[in-house]
Amino acid sequence: MVAGGGPAGMVLGLLLARGGVDVVVLEKHADFLRDFRGDTVHASTLRLLDELGLGERFAALPQSRLQNFELPQPDGTLLTLGDFRRLRPPYDHVAMVPQWDFLDLLADAGRQEPRFTLLMSTAATDLLREGRRVVGVRTRTADGVEDEVRADLVVACDGRGSVLRRAAGLRPREYPVPFDTWWFRLPRTEAEQREQASLVPTLVGREILLSFPRTDYFQVAYFNRKGLDAQLRAEGVERFRARVARLRPGFADRLDALTSTDDLHHLDVRLDRLRRWHRPGLLLLGDAAHAMSPAGGVGINLAVQDAVAAATLLAGPLRERRLLESHLAAVQRRRWWPTAAIQLAQRGLHRLVFEPALAGRTPLAFRVVSAVARRVPAVTVVPARLIAFGPRPEHAPAFARRAA
Repeated sequence: MVAGGGPAGMVLGLLLARGGVDVVVLEKHADFLRDFRGDTVHASTLRLLDELGLGERFAALPQSRLQNFELPQPDGTLLTLGDFRRLRPPYDHVAMVPQWDFLDLLADAGRQEPRFTLLMSTAATDLLREGRRVVGVRTRTADGVEDEVRADLVVACDGRGSVLRRAAGLRPREYPVPFDTWWFRLPRTEAEQREQASLVPTLVGREILLSFPRTDYFQVAYFNRKGLDAQLRAEGVERFRARVARLRPGFADRLDALTSTDDLHHLDVRLDRLRRWHRPGLLLLGDAAHAMSPAGGVGINLAVQDAVAAATLLAGPLRERRLLESHLAAVQRRRWWPTAAIQLAQRGLHRLVFEPALAGRTPLAFRVVSAVARRVPAVTVVPARLIAFGPRPEHAPAFARRAA
């Protein structure tokens, strides 16, 4: 039983079903048509989709391609710091795809598997136990009907506010984060849609703006110090428009798309990690096990890699009804160090980039990496590869692979 129909939960359900395991995935919403904060699909996930025989269907979805990360220079020029075009095609970009389309694709693929069941409008509300072992979950539908689902294994993929993590009495170690983000959309003109898509941060004073090019709009993230949400909303939408126009004058002609502060989606950014991701009969993956900072935009893809590793290691023991907690521990061992490495890098970005920027200082790290990138342009492949694939990308297990 998988709690949570996000990317990790849907990938895990699909792979286990293809591995001969009966799987029930619970999703508390009635559909996937919601505004997600992260819609980046990195090269590691693109390669996985090809291995699963879903690459062509994914390529047919409305999407834009992000091909480099650029940094503004004092003279007004842009310097490429991460060049995805230096990676080997076809995995030489980050795809920007509405997450609801991505999840619908995975759901459709899952429904083709006789062992896969997706229950929408159904939330996991508590754990069922027999002694120390978790044997299932209590559920509640959108219209209030309560029930139980029993399973040999419960996998919590229910996000950083995980209900099942709390029910298990697990508390993650939290790391300090100096900022929150406010997400919103702005229209993208036809001329802009024909331009090469790049990721360019803007730092002015104590504020940061980052815009992600989508098919016909920009997905925009405004960064500022933690605890400012109430103040920003009290100032009103006109003041917020002025903030954005000061940071990005090129957006001034479309800021009427922000009609009220209700159009701002606040993310209380967290960075945390469980010491132990499992209990007898229970495994936690993705944000439920390790909430990631938006720095680097790797959270979704890291969670998908968790799911692939879990399916690879657990399909056999589940199918043969011989699952032990040692099998769950093996999943954590495989995914712990990539998670810890990425979080260490994010903590470094917080300290070296975000803290000085939000204090109104130009980060020394920007000057250093800019100097290196100017002298040795080939080095731009390193951050591109780290973002695109991560420190330990997973491949689809043989039992889950299909021809396109």
